[in-house]
Amino acid sequence: MKVIEHLNQAIENKTTHFSFELLPPLRGNSIYKVFNTIEKLKEFDPKYINITAHRDEVVFVESANGAFEKKITRKRPGTVAVAGAIQNKYKITVVPHVICSGFTPEETENALLDLNFLGIHDLLLLQGDKSPRHDFIPSEGEHKYAIDLIGQVNDVNKGNFLDGTHVEPFETPFSYGTAGYPEKHENAPNMESDLYWLKKKVDAGADYIVTQMFFDNQKFFDFEKRVREAGITVPIVPGIKPISALSQLNVLPQIFKTEIPEALAAEVRKCKSNDEVKQVGVEWGIQQSKELIQHGVPSLHFYTLMASSCVRDIAKAIY
Repeated sequence: MKVIEHLNQAIENKTTHFSFELLPPLRGNSIYKVFNTIEKLKEFDPKYINITAHRDEVVFVESANGAFEKKITRKRPGTVAVAGAIQNKYKITVVPHVICSGFTPEETENALLDLNFLGIHDLLLLQGDKSPRHDFIPSEGEHKYAIDLIGQVNDVNKGNFLDGTHVEPFETPFSYGTAGYPEKHENAPNMESDLYWLKKKVDAGADYIVTQMFFDNQKFFDFEKRVREAGITVPIVPGIKPISALSQLNVLPQIFKTEIPEALAAEVRKCKSNDEVKQVGVEWGIQQSKELIQHGVPSLHFYTLMASSCVRDIAKAIY
């Protein structure tokens, strides 16, 4: 089943599905690190698993003569391969991320061809990684916005390719979701502008919205209300990230531009170790999840990001 079918089924049955997001293993590491995370969480019947994508990074390596040489490296390769391996082993719907950042349209087209060959037809279409300066400046030839990426996937669904050739459309077209930001995308001048572009992406074909992580459910409820008032009717899936380390009190707001409520921040500040932080994060995540389930969301989507044990503890309490 595709993600949108799972979500519609949950809405019809008034249930809340479980899903989560994984990072591909660091270059050179085994796929079994990914499998180990899935083994921890599969008992909660995940309806789909997302796999992130990451661009090349620039590193400078000192040569024998003391000069620094620029090299390109990809620290987490294999989104397509990881998605194929998970689907083959677990028979669970997989959702590889396809991003603008660091990929040419030609590379994206090749990835789509590979995914179709593997029988993977769910995607999450995103702008993608930022530069170290925490902004996104596309390289020459890259798509600038997710709406541009949506256009390319729509063309492929019609059988139209970049070199001008046309083939019979794939038997199963790609279905895709898009990102939503309860606290506004950091580059949007205001929430109205952010919702304008969100509606553009949905009108262009996005089947559902999955949100950036948030820690205050009221922000999600307010966002959902504004989304519906804007005429967007597709399912909205809240993204949940349990805090699991003292450093995240500052790091998460810096990187993801999300606000941590003072009630949560105060409890984290009392902690003397990361083990204590994890317990606080789990308790907060349980209460947050229960309220969202009571609200009637069709799925809870957990960002595991080095916190798979915390996600497991939350899921144990709510499923």
